[in-house]
Amino acid sequence: MITRVDYDVADPALAAEGDGLIGWAGREMPVLGLIRERFQRERPLDGMRIGACLHVTSETANLAITLKAGGAEVRLCASNPLSTQDAVAAALARTHGVATFAVKGEESPRYYDHIQAVLDGRPNITMDDGADLVAELHKGRTDLLDGVLAGTEETTTGVIRLRAMARASALRFPIIAVNEALTKHLFDNRYGTGQSTLDGLIRATNLLVAGRTVVVCGYGWCGRGLASRASGLGAHVVVTEVDPTRALEAAMDGFRVMPLTAAAPEADVVITVTGDINVVDRVHLEALKDGAIIANSGHFNDEINLSALDDMSVDVNTPRTFVQSHRLRDGRTLHVSYCHNPFRYAWNDRDQTLARTRNPISRTFLRGAFRRWRQWDWIAAQRTDRYVANSRLCRERIERFFDAVHVSEETVVVQQLFESGLFDGAEELDGTVFEMLELVGVDAAEQGDGLVVPAPPHVVADFLQRL
Repeated sequence: MITRVDYDVADPALAAEGDGLIGWAGREMPVLGLIRERFQRERPLDGMRIGACLHVTSETANLAITLKAGGAEVRLCASNPLSTQDAVAAALARTHGVATFAVKGEESPRYYDHIQAVLDGRPNITMDDGADLVAELHKGRTDLLDGVLAGTEETTTGVIRLRAMARASALRFPIIAVNEALTKHLFDNRYGTGQSTLDGLIRATNLLVAGRTVVVCGYGWCGRGLASRASGLGAHVVVTEVDPTRALEAAMDGFRVMPLTAAAPEADVVITVTGDINVVDRVHLEALKDGAIIANSGHFNDEINLSALDDMSVDVNTPRTFVQSHRLRDGRTLHVSYCHNPFRYAWNDRDQTLARTRNPISRTFLRGAFRRWRQWDWIAAQRTDRYVANSRLCRERIERFFDAVHVSEETVVVQQLFESGLFDGAEELDGTVFEMLELVGVDAAEQGDGLVVPAPPHVVADFLQRL
């Protein structure tokens, strides 16, 4: 039975549609599904109040439902109004009992009202994508800080803000940088953002990418993925990068590398993926050719100097839902595309969940970790990476790594195969096997080069089948 909760969503009647979207996304989140099963048994988050400011999408919904299964009270608002899926927000509020405050395209006042609504729940743990929730806590809700044990941050922009706060001794509780997890960099940033940015751009503009000159500003994890995907669609890709090592990497990956001032005159599309401010500045706007499209895939739109663009414009109109066209004084027209597409968060969500449960959450431990938080966020990310990657490999291709040898009617020995070269040693693999077996209620013990599983063969066979 779902407890009645407060919420602010666009249309509660969309809940049934949202449930379908949540279920569909869950198909691609098998590791989170395993974690949810464990949570339902162990209830590791009983009594915890979690305040989250994240992209309100079908993937995030699966995260929120998993946290609730673990016993937490969850309140959720949108970290980016453009990515909010109204049907998903309705389903979370009406079907799943998650207090949700999110409306697609909401204006700034409502956005911050929603953050306050989440903070009204007096969270013990924060979850952030961009650090707005933490920033509001420190600015206007300082009375709540003593009740906060810790938080997580899942994006580069947010980590930059939080580390600046830490350097200024302004950050009052520890943050685990989920953003630093290698699985997050690979699957969320490189593969997810690389695809979703172009998908969003194409949906917003109806652009044919083939044959266009696409300038990618930044060659971090997101930039690598974006450049690769744009090239795969037939674009002529130019990379701009201030870090000489990354610039060299882009050149050796086969892309042209040059300053943005040199690339701007030939660009059909400019996409920023840096997390910095005013990457596309007035000097670049003045150099862009008529009809060029500018887009940002970073968390905030600060990467494009929109104030300068407004100042240069004599007319602004909206020819498509997510496109603003600026006619400039010299007769050129530049188009700004709001191209966010939110289907890339599945890996983030399982990393966020594990950051809450695989690391101690006692106040004493976390306060100590806070004093050395650079080391802590790295260790947390490293442990999470191994669990997520191993679990996914086991889930998808268990037969590649294990042979089940029947010893008797009561016992099965699971032998380890290291020929694959995917694991550094027995400890990493063993740890994952123990945890995976625990999910189905089976205790295991080490014996020689394998694991002794005290269960009838059909139980273990069923376990392997489910994986």
